[in-house]
Amino acid sequence: MGLCLAAAVQAQSLRASGPLGTSSGLSAAVDTPRTVDFVVALVNSEPVTNHELRVRLLRAEQQLAQQGTPLPPRAELARQVLEGLINERVQLQRASELGLSVDEATLARAEESVAAQNQLSLQAFRQRAMADGLSLETVREQLRNQLLLQQVRERDVEARVRVTEVDIDNFVREQSNPSDLSQVGLNLAHILVRVPEGATPEQVQTLQARVQQAADRARQGEDFAALARQYSDAPEAASGGAFGWRTADRLPDLFVAATRSLNPGAIAGPLRSPAGFHVLQLVDKRMAGLPDATVTQTRVRHILLRPGPQASESDAMARLAQVREQIRSGQVRFEAVARELSQDGSASEGGDLGWASPGQFVPEFEQAMNSLRPGDVSPPVASRFGVHLIQVQERRQVQLTAREQRDLLRGVVREQKTAQALQNWLQDLRARAFVEYREAPQL
Repeated sequence: MGLCLAAAVQAQSLRASGPLGTSSGLSAAVDTPRTVDFVVALVNSEPVTNHELRVRLLRAEQQLAQQGTPLPPRAELARQVLEGLINERVQLQRASELGLSVDEATLARAEESVAAQNQLSLQAFRQRAMADGLSLETVREQLRNQLLLQQVRERDVEARVRVTEVDIDNFVREQSNPSDLSQVGLNLAHILVRVPEGATPEQVQTLQARVQQAADRARQGEDFAALARQYSDAPEAASGGAFGWRTADRLPDLFVAATRSLNPGAIAGPLRSPAGFHVLQLVDKRMAGLPDATVTQTRVRHILLRPGPQASESDAMARLAQVREQIRSGQVRFEAVARELSQDGSASEGGDLGWASPGQFVPEFEQAMNSLRPGDVSPPVASRFGVHLIQVQERRQVQLTAREQRDLLRGVVREQKTAQALQNWLQDLRARAFVEYREAPQL
């Protein structure tokens, strides 16, 4: 199901003021039967059950398979998952100590945001969850916990991080001569043709021919994003297969090895993994943490509808989907509809947001914007502000000033300091918690 929490737990402005955090997803794993359940660990007297561990383990295996990452031994993965559950439990207990809570109105908005992010009505979202074996109570509890985790991390960690000019100078000096691949940033796009478990040799041959066709067309210069939408079975296919910038240590070894010697724009593959066949495009490469001297700016406009008492987020999604079809068929002009409908300050300018640099907008908006070619109109996109239609007008390469480069680095340094502060905070919470391992898990 891949239900995403991105719309529910982000910060509160369209133009981002700090580093962009990561988001967590709702479990798509089917609730396994609780015929024989028992406690595998106690965290400050609060139990972690075998059932919880099995559900999380199944989710972890599914995610690794989707990424094409080789699975570790099941017992080792189960140990890692159990540690993750324990760490989550101590964070939720800390949230309780601080008196943090998620009221019903916030939870309802989050649930509706997740539905809209997956381009579903609230009713369809709930039906999909139940079809996948998740009760409404389970979905809401997972949402509540993710929101609480975000609150407690913001309260105890992110609000206390400060970045000085000396921090930026030290970072530049350290990054000048990286000693390992984790300091190399890769911007990859991906096509996955999945091979079902137990596939016959004939099925594998057919799928291999399909992915080879995609690779050949990519090498002939066809638009990789369009090929990803046509061929790929991966979750990111809808966004043109884009992974975005990641350091090499956050990518499968298979992908890093295949693209290590490539120049930007080159194609790798087909490659075989346990998940299936992969084709990769190296969009760009850079030393992690150091901004390029030039960036790609996008001139973009949007139409924004804000949910309220008269219209839910699902209603806004449906309305803008209809508007999109009218724009694409030439019945109306984007800027005219923006002036009439948009509930944003840019409405009087036809929705024009001007020229935007990378990182200027919140992740859900920027991801959709980056997947568009000039002139394209996105499907409805849910963000913390409401629901958007986005149109890219044009793009350009712009030379960064020294000040702009340092501003970009400030965000990178803040993200690193936040990650280190979060790790230290988690270690401290864990050290102060009483954890007792009970019965061995049954996997």
